[in-house]
Amino acid sequence: MAEVRGNGIPVYKQIQNAIRKRIETSGLKPGDLLASERELARAHGVSLMTARHALAGLEREGMVERRRGAGTFVASPKIHFNRLMSYSEQMSSRGLNPRSRVLIAKIIEHEPEIAARLRLEPTGKVVKIERLRETGDEPLALETCYVPADEFPDLAGAPLGRTSLFATLSHTYGVELAYADEEVDATPADASVAELLKIPRGGPILRIRQVIYSTKGRAVIYAVGFYRSDCHTLFIRRFR
Repeated sequence: MAEVRGNGIPVYKQIQNAIRKRIETSGLKPGDLLASERELARAHGVSLMTARHALAGLEREGMVERRRGAGTFVASPKIHFNRLMSYSEQMSSRGLNPRSRVLIAKIIEHEPEIAARLRLEPTGKVVKIERLRETGDEPLALETCYVPADEFPDLAGAPLGRTSLFATLSHTYGVELAYADEEVDATPADASVAELLKIPRGGPILRIRQVIYSTKGRAVIYAVGFYRSDCHTLFIRRFR
């Protein structure tokens, strides 16, 4: 049975919450060293087993990575394929404080490939939203989303540097997202992507292309994301 103290929260969960808070408020990055099991046990006045249990839970969540003989480290963010989440939701679930810098927000047209992905006419107008995703001063990803312009008027002027696109579509336009078809591959970074992500030109990055559908089966977003391979790990759960 888990050890419980005065506030009714199991001690191992209190330790986990303390670690999450430290990662979030101290600006720790993937690969940074955290306290050892013995240091945690001593600091919180618990048994070594309780401290080990706390870290094991965070490791299962993908928050930390334990390396035998080396210690416990902040893990790289994992992209979970078994749930459709915005990038802001992904990072927040990891205890990280995401920021978005809007690079482009405008209406474009005569992009037949993009229009086809969204099931529009070849000359259909779409809103193009390009954002650089950051944590602290560290760029983690470059994401570009395309949305049908006629269905979402004024979207280009929305404050998408501060709010999630998913949340905006839900709260402002009443559109709920349901599922996505995704293509995932590795690709070399071209000059512009490499400069924005602060990686060498030609370095490996993860590319994810998504068509995201509403609960009514309508293609609502076509998204192309480039993710730093040193900061992201794909996490896929398979069932049989």
